[in-house]
Amino acid sequence: MMRIIRSAIICALFVMFGTSQAQVNEDELGAWYMYFVNTTFGESQWGLQGDLQYRNWDMIGDLEQLLLRGGLTWSPKSANITLTAGYASIHTGVYGPEQTTSAEHRIYQEALFPSKIGDRIFLNHRLRYEQRFVEGQDFRTRYRYNLFLNIPLNKAEMEPKTIYLALYNELFINGQREIGNGRSVELFDRNRTYGAIGYHLKAGPRVQVGIMQQTTDNWQKTQVQISLHHKI
Repeated sequence: MMRIIRSAIICALFVMFGTSQAQVNEDELGAWYMYFVNTTFGESQWGLQGDLQYRNWDMIGDLEQLLLRGGLTWSPKSANITLTAGYASIHTGVYGPEQTTSAEHRIYQEALFPSKIGDRIFLNHRLRYEQRFVEGQDFRTRYRYNLFLNIPLNKAEMEPKTIYLALYNELFINGQREIGNGRSVELFDRNRTYGAIGYHLKAGPRVQVGIMQQTTDNWQKTQVQISLHHKI
């Protein structure tokens, strides 16, 4: 009897999960508001990076995610690369008026290395490996690759008063497929494609305003992105 009850509960959860995902309005414009910061300890090879992201299913108010992330960075003298180890705390909301949220704690390691094509095309490659502790799920891992592209428009370098085009594409691949209670996820997790206009402020930070399209197995949605990138 207990096995039958347990199976019925699992089936009900599957139905609820599928319904909540299907109800996402793919035509409604969402918005992500983001702040990124990084610094180094004087002239040393060590530093810190962090970001705060407030993501909404709509322009504001319907919480998709609140993400706080920070990490310790190290740049070896022998290579043009930055290595990071860090932690993120994420609260994820469901689409619509319901205020339910779920928590995730995440540990990550990443490598970021720049390159350049010609005189004006600046590339950054980021590889990130995540260990995820998601509420109500078994331990999970995920692999991410992001290709960033910045093209200054009115200057040759990314310096103050530069207007630039910012593009990126990020692919997410799941590690563990089984997430507990008979549930599983696809190998493909999601993809994000982004385009924006940026401006390098005289005081140092860069601001970007653009559009990002996120594609998952269940839905595809477009978000406005407004971000501030601050190097201290």
